[in-house]
Amino acid sequence: MAGITDLLNSDLGRQIIGGVSSEAGTSEQDTTSVLGMALPILTGAMQKNASSPEGAASLLGALSGDKHSGGVLDNLGGFFGGGVNQEDEADGAGILGHILGGKQSTVENAISRKSGINSGTVSKIIKIAAPILMGYLGKQARQQNVNSADGVSGLLSSLMGSQANKNQSLVTSLLDSDGDGSVIDDIAGMALGNKEGGGGLLGGLFGK
Repeated sequence: MAGITDLLNSDLGRQIIGGVSSEAGTSEQDTTSVLGMALPILTGAMQKNASSPEGAASLLGALSGDKHSGGVLDNLGGFFGGGVNQEDEADGAGILGHILGGKQSTVENAISRKSGINSGTVSKIIKIAAPILMGYLGKQARQQNVNSADGVSGLLSSLMGSQANKNQSLVTSLLDSDGDGSVIDDIAGMALGNKEGGGGLLGGLFGK
C-alpha cells in the first residue's frame, strides 16, 4: 500500500490533485501543498481514534459500507466532471467533523498559515478530498480483507509510512508530546513542523 507521499506522486494522486484544484479554484501546486499537510493529519487522527475498540469498530464500519467502498477512485472523472455536488461536500464535512471534532478550524488555520493559502480555501480542499481519502482506505481494506481493529491500525500505519509506529502507546506519546491530551495539536505539529521551523512530517517537499 502506498504511503501518502507516494500516493500524491502517483498517477492517481495527480488525477486527484487536478480534480480538487479544478473544484477549489486553486493551482495544482497550492492543492498539493495543502493535501501534503492535511492528509497526514487526517490519517494520524484516524489512527488515534482507532486506538480504542469503539473507535476502531466505528472506522471499520465506515470503511466496510458502500459509501466508502472505493468506487469514487474508479470514477474520478464522474466525481469531478459534473462538479462535486452538495451531497459529496456534506459527506466531506461529516468526515472531517468526525475525525477532527472541535479541532477542525484549528487544523485548517494551521495549514493556512503554513501554506499561505486562506483558510476558507483550505477548508474547501480538504472537504473535497476527505471522501476520496475514505474511498482509498475503503478500497484498500477490501483488497487486504481488513476485518479487525488490528487490521485497521495496520492499514493506517501503512498510509502514514515512515511516521507510523506499531507500538500504540509510543504513537500516543509522540502525538500528544506535550501531555495535554490534545493529540490533534501534536499531529498537526508533526505534519506542519514545529515552532522553531522544523521540517515536519513531509519535510520541505510540500510545505513552504
